[in-house]
Amino acid sequence: MVETRSAETVSENADTTPLAPCSLAELEQALARDFELLGYPRRDWRAPLAASDGSGQKVLDVLIVGAGQGGLGTAFGLMREKIFNIRVIDQNPVRQEGPWNTFARMITLRTPKYLTGIDYGIPNLTFQAWYEAQYGAEAWAKVDLIPKELWADYLYWYRTFLGIPVQNDTRAGAIEWNPDGGYFEVPVNHAGKDTVLRARKVVLATGIDGSGQWQVPRFVSENLPGHLYAHTRQDIDFEQLKGKRIGVLGAGASAFDNASVALERGAKEVRLFFRRKELPNVNAYRWAEFVGFLKHHGDLPDAERWRFILQILRMGQLPPADTLARAKQFDHFHLHAGCSWDKLEHDGQTVKITTPDGVFEFDFLIIGTGFVTDLSLRPELEKLHVQVALWSDLYTPPESERHDDLGRHPYLGPHFEFQEKTAGSAPYLRSIFNYTFGCLISLGFGGASISGLKYSLPRLVEGITEQLYRDDAGAYFDTLKNFNEREF
Repeated sequence: MVETRSAETVSENADTTPLAPCSLAELEQALARDFELLGYPRRDWRAPLAASDGSGQKVLDVLIVGAGQGGLGTAFGLMREKIFNIRVIDQNPVRQEGPWNTFARMITLRTPKYLTGIDYGIPNLTFQAWYEAQYGAEAWAKVDLIPKELWADYLYWYRTFLGIPVQNDTRAGAIEWNPDGGYFEVPVNHAGKDTVLRARKVVLATGIDGSGQWQVPRFVSENLPGHLYAHTRQDIDFEQLKGKRIGVLGAGASAFDNASVALERGAKEVRLFFRRKELPNVNAYRWAEFVGFLKHHGDLPDAERWRFILQILRMGQLPPADTLARAKQFDHFHLHAGCSWDKLEHDGQTVKITTPDGVFEFDFLIIGTGFVTDLSLRPELEKLHVQVALWSDLYTPPESERHDDLGRHPYLGPHFEFQEKTAGSAPYLRSIFNYTFGCLISLGFGGASISGLKYSLPRLVEGITEQLYRDDAGAYFDTLKNFNEREF
């Protein structure tokens, strides 16, 4: 008879020594143990493919474009599934991937500190475990939101500790399908040198603007010289704005972040203009943080998927309370609600803007109007975008729900894969996975949204491994027929 013990008995006899690692070295040691315990099945199951041109170059199973949180999480997910013939490229220098150390000008992340995702459910790989190993559990308890620079540090540790093969300073060009070889050819420029990478599958993990580009409204770009304005995505020398009058267009969080930095660096005056009659004060993204939406939005019928995302967009992006307070603490910060820019003039030094609230003069403008979705603007899709199915190709919403930008979103398959605009015309498109903000209608929050990583990464990785197995099912069957490892 097997002896059983109650939970109370176990508790009374348990060692009360803390089990959590108390240094980064101990955490890494514990992780090595985790990987050993979770390593089944252990063998690499992919057979390398050689290029068809006789060069002998190895064809990658997966090329991942973008080494931010989405790209790194995808790479580790594949490595967990014993797909090691991969490479991650990023156009930025080391530690400049993603927005955190570049154009993100907030103080902290805007998502809850207990978020998970790229850890794949391994507790010792979470941000919290990494943080506590260095600063302690008491320090973690005092953290409200994660400082953005620490998130960037965590991503760098994640990359280096896991041994993810990343090549920085590498810009991807126009992807092209090689029908003879059965793979993609991707021209890349690395540190000024041009070469071509070949890959069976390509993951585009190029961020929030990865299905389009950041955009300045034409009425600004066509009326003003470039030295008088900048988009929030651009490098801005805020030291040069000290003592200057700054006009900001847009009501999203990034517009307020940039306004705050200008104020903190000594701007004489900052005025922020937006068209809505008042700032949104309800955050639809907080509503979305539950299993149903995060995991299953992509399982809804088209009309429902469209309706949910349209409602989120119509509710508007708001500046979080602390972001708004950061700007409003300055007496020389002014909000102009329901206030469009009706006329822009300049003399080469200053900008005169006519608005419903009057005429204002500024020394510099910051444009916080976000990005546009348009696959034709992506250099890596220059030769393929005309064949990619968009939502406007496959779904017509009711007149009251029309939205041109949503219509330009790619209509993705269940694992973030592109679909053909015309059936049978480009079946290889299914081997390109769009893990960018362009997945919003099709699959909800994906690679460009931290809150969506927990469910979107496994969905993406499963789609890639499924394709790799199905594509080579005949070859695997041959290995089965020839399998002859005798056990006795």
